Amino acid sequence: MTAREKPPLPTLDDFPVKASDTIRYGDTDKLGHVNNAVFSTFLETGRTRLLWGGAAAVAPEHASFVLARLVLDYRAEMLWPGEALIGTGVLSVGNSSITLSQAIFQGERCTATAETVLVLFDMVTRRPQPLPEESRARLADLKMRRPG
Repeated sequence: MTAREKPPLPTLDDFPVKASDTIRYGDTDKLGHVNNAVFSTFLETGRTRLLWGGAAAVAPEHASFVLARLVLDYRAEMLWPGEALIGTGVLSVGNSSITLSQAIFQGERCTATAETVLVLFDMVTRRPQPLPEESRARLADLKMRRPG
């Protein structure tokens, strides 16, 4: 691949965690497509499925994940009516943070890609806390099938 070539867009099958959300009429703007701010809400739907959608939450008791960074690339417009499909997978795990790869699809078309960094946050001290081994083990099962 040359410096000018773009890597291929992901497919939903590239992600270990899949979620869906309804595109509401109120999500559209005066141009008739889904407003850019709604894309981050769809990404949140994907993150919550990864963090709380399994048999047990990834975060330990008295802790939660907070969003530290979101890089979002818009790839195509989304239109109402329809369904947003969201793929999410773990790219890397740090001491107290995780980096996720995410993408939004309408049908087969990838409409956005994102890289998201979450930090495990102690709800009592209000400070970051190291990821426990149980959380690391759960996250290892959610690694991306191909680099995001």
